[in-house]
Amino acid sequence: MPIKIPSQLPAKDILESENIFVMDDDRANTQDIRPLNILIVNLMPEKEKTEAQLLRLLGNTPLQVNISFLKMKTHESKNTSKYHLDQFYLCFDEVKHRKFDGMIVTGAPVEKLSFTDVNYWAELSKIMDWSSRNVTSTLHICWGAQAALFHHYGIDKFELPKKCNGVYQHNLLTCSEKLVRGFDDEFYAPHSRYTDVSLEAINNHPELIVMATSDDAGVYLVGSKDGRHIMVTGHPEYESETLSQEYERDIQKGIDIDVPENYFPKDNPGNKPPHKWRSHGNLLFSNWLNYYVYQETPFQWD
Repeated sequence: MPIKIPSQLPAKDILESENIFVMDDDRANTQDIRPLNILIVNLMPEKEKTEAQLLRLLGNTPLQVNISFLKMKTHESKNTSKYHLDQFYLCFDEVKHRKFDGMIVTGAPVEKLSFTDVNYWAELSKIMDWSSRNVTSTLHICWGAQAALFHHYGIDKFELPKKCNGVYQHNLLTCSEKLVRGFDDEFYAPHSRYTDVSLEAINNHPELIVMATSDDAGVYLVGSKDGRHIMVTGHPEYESETLSQEYERDIQKGIDIDVPENYFPKDNPGNKPPHKWRSHGNLLFSNWLNYYVYQETPFQWD
């Protein structure tokens, strides 16, 4: 089934070239079905790239999905044009009266700051509070996952000695949770972050369950027992070249950064990296949409 997006969104051409089933407003409005309404809080700097990454995964399901993008009113983006944001993004005041079946909160390049020092933290906190009453399930990614653990459960992050940067093997800790149905016992996922969260603190919280960890990258997949919040500390949405692009960007900025681990063949940045996490990313998003959103959301919100 298709994903419904604005006909002029730049990601549309990218997705169509990859045979991802997308649908514009005119065609979607003729469908006599109940689509899922998903709100994406896009905090990543290069928003158009993130749009394509997330829509690629959301479009690979048998469900029709309507997408709305949300921007921070209290933050001015430096890497995405005002025209793009004005055309395709909404502010919280424009959606706070609505109900959404699902929400995604992306990562953000603010990890080294304390949460309360992030200039849009008050606004994001308000959105996260609102989501607990108006969204069936929220998927939090990377910094978004750490923000959710801090805001909803009081679990703070801590800075790592060096950046967790690469593609790591993860171990499945439970097969009984719906989110990990079909997962291999061992699977790969990319990480790109300077901070981490405590496995002990999460295990000690009565409302949370850890579903997957990595010996090298730490906690990966955490869910609330009521299914309202899913936290993913890595980046399953990344394309095969994303870590390479980030590495080159950091080098150009003069940042002392190691070559991403387990990523380039023979650890040579001149070699094309394989996409070893594609199937995992697709399954994670499909399970979330099916079991935590579609199966749980009411057909008609009161």
